[in-house]
Amino acid sequence: MKKHLSHKFKAFLIAAIAVTGISAAATAVHAGGVKYQDGDKWLEIGGRIQLQYHQVDPDDSDSEDDLFFRRLRPYIKGSIHPDWYGKFQFDYGKADGDNEMAIKDAYLAYTGLDNVKIRVGNAGFPFSREYLTSSKRQQLVERTFVGDHNYGTPDRNAGVHLTGGIMDKQITWGFSGAVAHIDPDAEKLDFDTPVNRNEDFNEGYIVGGRVDYHPFGYLKMAQGDFDKELKATIGVAAFTWSNDDDNNTFTDANDISTSASKPDVDKVTGFEISGAMRYMGVSVDAEYNLFNAETIDSSFTGGIYEDGETDLENWAVEGGYMLPNNMFEIVAGYQLQDADNYEEEWTRTSFGVNYFITQNHDIKLQATYRIGESIDGIEDNDADEIFVQAQYVF
Repeated sequence: MKKHLSHKFKAFLIAAIAVTGISAAATAVHAGGVKYQDGDKWLEIGGRIQLQYHQVDPDDSDSEDDLFFRRLRPYIKGSIHPDWYGKFQFDYGKADGDNEMAIKDAYLAYTGLDNVKIRVGNAGFPFSREYLTSSKRQQLVERTFVGDHNYGTPDRNAGVHLTGGIMDKQITWGFSGAVAHIDPDAEKLDFDTPVNRNEDFNEGYIVGGRVDYHPFGYLKMAQGDFDKELKATIGVAAFTWSNDDDNNTFTDANDISTSASKPDVDKVTGFEISGAMRYMGVSVDAEYNLFNAETIDSSFTGGIYEDGETDLENWAVEGGYMLPNNMFEIVAGYQLQDADNYEEEWTRTSFGVNYFITQNHDIKLQATYRIGESIDGIEDNDADEIFVQAQYVF
């Protein structure tokens, strides 16, 4: 639930953020979790705070704005047995309706095998490089289509998750088998975690994996080039999701949809190819996703679907230039979405700037200006958006 504030209080907070950023410019500390250790036992506590201002200015109506906590997300991670640890993370910034807290990571992990980690519980599914890049390490304030769980990319899911690497992590991989839910919505292909479920979510099972090749050494899942060294990666991933028919609330006994806006989804397959490059302050990330989705009602038409099916395509390229002092970065991005029932391709063009107070992602100010055209595939449905975000990671 967004925390709404008065316009005067919004202005005060924005000014306070700016003043704080200027006064802290000389600070250079590294955050990212505080760890306490006693022999083999250890405990780590950390979190992220993202305060965001968002303004939407549609072409055909009045502008709207809001100031809210985009993420207010603490975590605890710890171990009392060698090779085992647990983590749970929750988000007060993503409360929805009566659900005042959203559970994010919640798993136990085993690290006793060489170059393999096994997690059991709610964790990120190995699809979409942009999704697997933490929100705290993104160049644009908001993820593009290719990393957004609203448009085909699986969210955190409850199951078994394996990750690993070979050749000194020159090749990395991931595989998951899990329970995953979909929020039926004709305008989206919205994957959601089963641990934060609504009554109308379609339930099902998902299996998938990925492989990434790093020719110049391992390139971590983080955007921006702080190291100025040549790194690159290319990855492929795929998954399949099937409805288990336990919760189809918008379909009658004859497999006909009872809602014009919320069709129950029968199955989804997804494919990804992605790549990234870092060198001398320049960073580029590019990704293409293709999803084939079918509704239980084979005649349903609306939103992204035509005659009960859609091929949903997402494209995105984004990049930036990090100034030599690692404090300022100029960024830009372009993304495109197309679906079978769209009149026109939905495009977004973004420009922005990032200010890294600690010369890394820990404390930063971000501003992104995004131009949206043919939103939801509707011709002349355009809007401009402004995002301003202050982040503190500890």
